[in-house]
Amino acid sequence: MDQKAIKELVARSAVEHLVHSGMKLGLGTGSTAIPAVHYIGELMQKGELHNILAVPTSFQTVIACEQWGIPLFTLNSKEIGGELDLTIDGADEVDPYNRCTKGGGGALLVEKIVAYASKSYAIVVDETKVVEQLGLKFPIPVEVIPEARLPVQRALEALGAEVQLREAVRKAGPVITEHANLLLDIRFTSPIDPVEMEHRINQIPGVVENGLFTRKHPRVFIGHADGTVEQRD
Repeated sequence: MDQKAIKELVARSAVEHLVHSGMKLGLGTGSTAIPAVHYIGELMQKGELHNILAVPTSFQTVIACEQWGIPLFTLNSKEIGGELDLTIDGADEVDPYNRCTKGGGGALLVEKIVAYASKSYAIVVDETKVVEQLGLKFPIPVEVIPEARLPVQRALEALGAEVQLREAVRKAGPVITEHANLLLDIRFTSPIDPVEMEHRINQIPGVVENGLFTRKHPRVFIGHADGTVEQRD
């Protein structure tokens, strides 16, 4: 199977195993999470799912929900009450302990808020996202207040990170997040303790959030090229 087919397979598998009518759902961002949104919308249109209340994590997810007629809310909506039954999202890397790096799509802030407000949490990935150590290959994004860019960069370098300001692809200048902040992408040349590093990065003044997800251990669905889906709890 090609990578697109694997992502669709694993997204459908997670929805079939975990989603049922009447749920308050957090819906993630990215190339593996969006197929899950599409499948939920498809099941709703068929009448196989109903009374789904969705909290999106990005504009990309909002648009996908609108296309499929999935009702949208925020965590502050009275119908949601600040708590979700389940969030389904993708990841850039997953380690053997189901700790994740997220934010390649730039939506890490709301993704973390939504994930940590959920009773249950599921990550859907293809097999290429499974790694032994986080932060050595795929960069860990750090969302920062624009005025703090250079001080935060210096503090991250003091932690041993290589730091790069994320540049936009189809516009001049840096990527601006949906909350008008900048993204610093960081890599480490030697293994880190992700739990400690998530905490230490967030202690730097000017950091809004970082892409290490270690405090909420998800069920991970891993799609393989042979057409199988592995579940890790």
